[in-house]
Amino acid sequence: MTMLTIQQTSRRTGLSEPTLRYYEEVGLIGPIARDESSGHRRYRERDLDALQALACLRAMGVGIEDMRTYQANRELGREAAADQRDILLRHAERVELEIAELHVHLEYLRREAALWDARDRGDAADESAAQLRVHEILPELESVIRR
Repeated sequence: MTMLTIQQTSRRTGLSEPTLRYYEEVGLIGPIARDESSGHRRYRERDLDALQALACLRAMGVGIEDMRTYQANRELGREAAADQRDILLRHAERVELEIAELHVHLEYLRREAALWDARDRGDAADESAAQLRVHEILPELESVIRR
């Protein structure tokens, strides 16, 4: 059986060593086996599977409590499938909202850049049109900022 050090595990999962220790401390993984002579952590393949799932969830902004539930549900298998689906769909909705907000931010930046481009070129007609486009998106931008 392959046993990996914390450094090797960090490289394989993309999670920092402090994060690996923290995840064990809060019960997201583990307990992790220890080397008998040194007491250093030794990660198994099944630990890596769990950590890679956690790394993905973390990258998507999933919080510790949902990660804890997700991990517990992984152990339950099919009987927790509906709960797993619901957790993932809830976060998918949150990500969709974030994407929509980012589209508004992107559009504002493009319109503002067009305004400054027109000013740079000294094109009063384009500047006036760009100013109108900036003002058109402001209510949507303000709505996103207030969320």
